[in-house]
Amino acid sequence: MKVILIIPAYNEEENILKVYNKINEYNSKNEFNLDYVVINDGSKDNTLKILRENNINHINLIHNLGIGGAVQTGYKYAYENNYDIAVQFDGDGQHDISYVEKICRPIIEGEADMCIGTRYLDKKESKFQSTFMRRLGKNIISVMINICCKQKITDPTSGFRAASKIIIEMFAKSYPTEYPEPESTVAVLLNGYKVKELPVSMNERVGGKSSISVWKSVDYMFKVSMAVIIDSINLKRRKRK
Repeated sequence: MKVILIIPAYNEEENILKVYNKINEYNSKNEFNLDYVVINDGSKDNTLKILRENNINHINLIHNLGIGGAVQTGYKYAYENNYDIAVQFDGDGQHDISYVEKICRPIIEGEADMCIGTRYLDKKESKFQSTFMRRLGKNIISVMINICCKQKITDPTSGFRAASKIIIEMFAKSYPTEYPEPESTVAVLLNGYKVKELPVSMNERVGGKSSISVWKSVDYMFKVSMAVIIDSINLKRRKRK
């Protein structure tokens, strides 16, 4: 199977070369080889320069589209190049490449259409659990998805996820831009596709700075909850028609 890592990057000059080297190191030691594409989302630092100087496969977005637009660009690339599985993989070094095959396995074996790597099914698997406010927000969003979609997703904001060929096509055509991870999960579930979660390890950001503050986390929590409700209502209405 052809597997590609979709790596969105915005101002990741401190991390992107490390991520690239990790991919090369992984491929040199494993038969389960991974292709990749970095989506440079209008970075204002030296990210693009580093990508060019090191011949790192990338797509350069002239303007910053945000995480949703960057990731959909990656899905379009995966769809147009006939990949079987696409894995969202952060450019900040937080995702552990050794777990990529694990979250691809349910798709390869036909057990799921999308598999999400989660920090919360087995806390021993990942020491990094994020802040209290983010965990609180995650729990509230998880409850809302469970109510709307009748399935518990323990880590609805996780960006570490693998998508099958049919989901690649779906996301290439339509992908949420405001709150992409929880909204895309709702879309997959309500369209009748199978979603599975598996415990993974995640790391703390090794360089640069996250754009999400405590107050942004609170604001995000409420807005995502409302978006999940509205999306589920709209999708159910469309299905009835």
